[in-house]
Amino acid sequence: MGTIKKGILGGFSGKVGTVVGASWKGIDYIRSLPTTVRNPRTPGQLNQRGKFSTVISFLSKITPLIKIGFKDYTSKQTAVNAAMSYNLTNAVVGDAGVYEMDFEKVMVSRGPLFKPVSGEVLVADGEISIGWNVDSEGNGSKTDMANILVYNSTKDEAIVMLNVNDRFEGYAPVTYQDHWKGDNVEIYVSFISADGRLVSDSMYLGSHPIPAI
Repeated sequence: MGTIKKGILGGFSGKVGTVVGASWKGIDYIRSLPTTVRNPRTPGQLNQRGKFSTVISFLSKITPLIKIGFKDYTSKQTAVNAAMSYNLTNAVVGDAGVYEMDFEKVMVSRGPLFKPVSGEVLVADGEISIGWNVDSEGNGSKTDMANILVYNSTKDEAIVMLNVNDRFEGYAPVTYQDHWKGDNVEIYVSFISADGRLVSDSMYLGSHPIPAI
């Protein structure tokens, strides 16, 4: 049974027939009752849940980067939800309930700031050297700061480095732990303007093996 809170013209709380009355931040609203799902474990639903779990597991390791990289999409949702929506649609591969990230299509940052044309990676002596083309075009600036992601796809671990070096440096070093030796890492670089207003699309720099010795 519903209860009228402000007289005949006011909102109500509780259930009346097929609708529910409630209030959120002082705003009265009504919504219909959810339709009963007769089989909540259909193959399609299970597949979607598998994809969802795969993406959220990946994003949960890099939340500080996602909050910056997808900040342009937060008017109606959180940055994590925006990243979830994009990568769920574009960067998951697999079938029959077995899914994984397509790292070449993953985006950890999306925005209008100019990104480098090219980049390169060198792994040696306990360090990952990440380099990029220093030319800046359009709205790019030498003072833009680099954000780095090194994701260990073997161990499902990540190193996130924010505001590492400016664009003009053209280089950022990342030190990895000994227990990463013999693993594979996926590397991304993106940029944020010095005033923090603009971010670039992330650039995937490939999958790289960490020397076992």
